[in-house]
Amino acid sequence: MNKMVLAAAACAALALPAPVAYAQSTEITIGISISTTGPAAALGVPERNALEFVPKEIAGVPLKVIVLDDGGDPTNATTNARRFVTESKADIIVGSSTTPPTIAISNVANEAGTPHISLAPFPVTPERTKWSVVLPQPVPIMGKVLYEHMKAHNVKTVGYIGYSDSYGDLWFDDFKRQGVPMGLTLVDEERFARPDTSVAGQVLKLVAANPDAILIGASGTAAGLPQSALRERGYKGLIYQTHGAASMDFIRIAGPAAEGVIMASGPVMNPEGQPDSALTKKPGLALNAAYEGKYGPNTRSQFAGHAYDAFEVLKRLVPAALKSAKPGTPEFHEAIRQAIMSEHEIAATQGVYNWTEKDRSGLDDRSRIILTVKDGKYVPAM
Repeated sequence: MNKMVLAAAACAALALPAPVAYAQSTEITIGISISTTGPAAALGVPERNALEFVPKEIAGVPLKVIVLDDGGDPTNATTNARRFVTESKADIIVGSSTTPPTIAISNVANEAGTPHISLAPFPVTPERTKWSVVLPQPVPIMGKVLYEHMKAHNVKTVGYIGYSDSYGDLWFDDFKRQGVPMGLTLVDEERFARPDTSVAGQVLKLVAANPDAILIGASGTAAGLPQSALRERGYKGLIYQTHGAASMDFIRIAGPAAEGVIMASGPVMNPEGQPDSALTKKPGLALNAAYEGKYGPNTRSQFAGHAYDAFEVLKRLVPAALKSAKPGTPEFHEAIRQAIMSEHEIAATQGVYNWTEKDRSGLDDRSRIILTVKDGKYVPAM
């Protein structure tokens, strides 16, 4: 039986005793920390909703799924991760919805030796390499398709506005690393915090700089804030959004200002447009049919895809791990880690995963598409 516990996270971090006592279990415990409240709720809520459509067991072993809300706060995420390790003896940790709390979870998972599947892009530094893998498309893969689109449309100057956190840094750094060598010139950089309700000052500076295009490094509904403000201030150039904004909520929040936006996205936003040979098509169609069947037409979400994909991945990893170890033990944790390296071509809604010790995202160009908004709907961008 799929046991799901919804709870709010406390704010104080729990101490992680060492060693943690493990015992064999008849079920696989999966701890999930996501942001179902706070500024990132537009990401966390569809992730939570997608869990309604994941397996109740894998390879005949029941799954015990524990879901905690971290509110997008790294301290709460640390608390949740340590609870999973110390109280729940989790076999696998999943989360979080945005980059800062995901970094916090990865630190705990790697300290405890527990496999960690991230639902947000984050920098996998050497100390986080052993136990963490990333489901979302890495910024360089998604950034390249946007910069190529800019070049194809004669864009020469670019303004940037992004979050004043590690997610905003990821995109700004990638533009400098990939976009600038491609001949694109940065003319202005602005930042804003996720909870901000106005970016008027930043937008005025961007409009005054008059770049050919503006890149917005934000995610969820907050990505709609600069989108709307730019159009309200009369900016006529191209506006590019990162894959973190790819959801119907973005269109709802930005309204008419969303028209014409260019957006990198995962394939789950348009599996109908993929060839039958695409390994991402079948799982994408299955998730969207279930999700929109319950939540209504045009409710599909890239973030729902990430949560769903965690279990698509586990459907491949768990049977391999069970051949050598039992759930609830350090040996099972290690077996999952080894399976991450040994299983290849793992098809999911957002890409086909081939992880290695050095490549913790495991994705290639099959994990990306490029969309625009026309008449309030996502369509392929030209």
